[in-house]
Amino acid sequence: MEQQPERRDGRSFPERKGQKRKLEEGEAAVEDREISTVSTDGGHALLSDVAAQVSVLNSAFSWRESDRAAAKRATQVLAELAKNAEDLVNMIVDEGAVPALMTHLQAPPYSDGDLAQKPFEHEVEKGSAFALGLLAIKPEYQKLIVDKGALPHLVNLLKRNKDGSSCRAVNSVIRRAADAITNLAHENSSIKTRVKREGGIPPLVELLEFSDSKVQRAAAGALRTLAFKNDENKNQIVECNALPTLILMLGSEDAAIHYEAVGVIGNLVHSSPNIKKEVLAAGALQPVIGLLSSCCPESQREAALLLGQFASTDSDCKVHIVQRGAVRPLIEMLQSPDVQLKEMSAFALGRLAQDSHNQAGIAHSGGLGPLLKLLDSRNGSLQHNAAFALYGLADNEDNVSDFIRVGGIQKLQDGEFIVQATKDCVSKTLKRLEEKIHGRVLRHLLYLMRISEKSIQRRVALALAHLCSPEDQRTIFIDDNGLELLLGLLGSTNIKQQLDGAAALYKLANKSMALSPVDAAPPSPTQRVYLGEQYVNNATLSDVTFLVEGRTFYAHRICLLASSDAFRAMFDGGYREKDARDIEIPNIKWEVFELMMRFIYTGSVDITIEIAQDLLRAADQYLLEGLKRLCEYTIAQDITLENIGNMYELSEAFHAMSLRQACILFILEHFDKLSSKPWQNQLVQRTIPEIREYFCRALTKSTTNLQSLRL
Repeated sequence: MEQQPERRDGRSFPERKGQKRKLEEGEAAVEDREISTVSTDGGHALLSDVAAQVSVLNSAFSWRESDRAAAKRATQVLAELAKNAEDLVNMIVDEGAVPALMTHLQAPPYSDGDLAQKPFEHEVEKGSAFALGLLAIKPEYQKLIVDKGALPHLVNLLKRNKDGSSCRAVNSVIRRAADAITNLAHENSSIKTRVKREGGIPPLVELLEFSDSKVQRAAAGALRTLAFKNDENKNQIVECNALPTLILMLGSEDAAIHYEAVGVIGNLVHSSPNIKKEVLAAGALQPVIGLLSSCCPESQREAALLLGQFASTDSDCKVHIVQRGAVRPLIEMLQSPDVQLKEMSAFALGRLAQDSHNQAGIAHSGGLGPLLKLLDSRNGSLQHNAAFALYGLADNEDNVSDFIRVGGIQKLQDGEFIVQATKDCVSKTLKRLEEKIHGRVLRHLLYLMRISEKSIQRRVALALAHLCSPEDQRTIFIDDNGLELLLGLLGSTNIKQQLDGAAALYKLANKSMALSPVDAAPPSPTQRVYLGEQYVNNATLSDVTFLVEGRTFYAHRICLLASSDAFRAMFDGGYREKDARDIEIPNIKWEVFELMMRFIYTGSVDITIEIAQDLLRAADQYLLEGLKRLCEYTIAQDITLENIGNMYELSEAFHAMSLRQACILFILEHFDKLSSKPWQNQLVQRTIPEIREYFCRALTKSTTNLQSLRL
């Protein structure tokens, strides 16, 4: 049911944009502005320019000042072209720039004839690393560059500070080498492993303590990429004692540094329980919690994700995270305009909410409302993380009343959830809440339903209609007046309130009928003796005949006397039919009369929808309650949105209680569709007294039946 957010290789924000921005920033970008006059118009001119720069690189590999200046400019021109137009990268590679640039990742050989000074020392190497890093932004060129032998040279550049010099040029070349390694290894598992084999991890770890903050950041960025989904690299990074420095970097005032540091730690602990324990033991918890209040949204996001990973370690860790102040900033992050920030904070809260004490604390700190609001998101991951957090909070009975008070039940029921896993999670959350509606929780809800403001009273009544157990229905809805709150919603002028009230009443009706089907279907015929099929319209022993539409129907007084009060009055009372041999029956069709008599003689009859209404009229006239019920049941199967008004009038005209109940249930079940009909409101207002009477009868009877079953 839980879904862990996807960790990324080197960045958790837009990948390529982040990589390119990183390569462009800083003092080298300032130096490169002198090349910005390079035109990107005209394919032939560009091709010629690229070819010229590659030719320079191939011919200028020496310490002569003119060669060094030309090589420096050539690397800068190629970098500028690759940076400003990614579609030119293919052209640059096709013209042979990769091996040419590779040559200049190392210093040219020094001969006796060269000058003592080394012109543009580090500058050409820096430019080459910068250009290769930009070419590596395209994944298809990563392997090409590495296969040409770039990694050993880049690793050597990482060690340039070993000669004791720490000038700006040295810092820049180291940083560009680290950035190039980051791009070459980005989402490429084989290159990550090759970096390790070339010895690239130890110098990168050492550079975390470098005095230049930009070098620190570049080294951390490379380690972050190398650690992602590569257990060997993770273990070596930890073995090189990177954790203490990374944890110190979490507290840096430089947002870029603590962002990279938390990213490295996040990738180290991802799917690595042992490293996670080492990170916690090294004291990372409080600095990570501190990043929740960072001014850098990316750091906040990474910190929330990391806390979610920490929280899965054990129950104690969940409690410690909360005790150290993580809950309030995480709840504040739920209300950020940044979608990913909301997603990660919901993820962290979901993990924390698997502890019972945390569940109450998160709700008490105001987490319920923002989490419920996130269910409206059209982002599937965000929606699911919020749903999972709410599932955890629903496990604590102290939170149930708050869920209901803030309208959480309606939110869960009405939400449009994007993925099936979220739908399942919400369904389980509602089930959890339903299981807790008893004892002190129910007493508190009934208290709220009595003393709270009207809107909360209605929310409680709506929630209880869906969640309460059948044995509590009478207490809630009859004794404590919950039924009147639902009927009030049904009579509201607000269509949403009407829909909510109708849905709740329909749910309530289904629950009560499950225990006591109050007139839901025709009862079994009353046990009595019937003359049988063979005597229907049989002259044998007939002592009375009826004239129906000019046709004779033979009957037997004793059978009619036993069937209904109407026939008893006809034959035993002061009516003229008492002694008549032939009795004329007006206003009834032969088919209807024949079916009515068949019911009297046999106790059952097949009724088609075409004849059901006429037969109902006859059954009502002759007080044949059993036949009347059968007719009502048949007619009820034909209720539609178009004829519901006529059906309800029919039930009123013939006091057809089962049909009226069927109409009421149909109105409640299809209220959303009926609401578009112009006469709907009038029909609803007309039926409210009947709805009240039906529920009073149904809820009272269902409780009585349940008590008798227990006895």
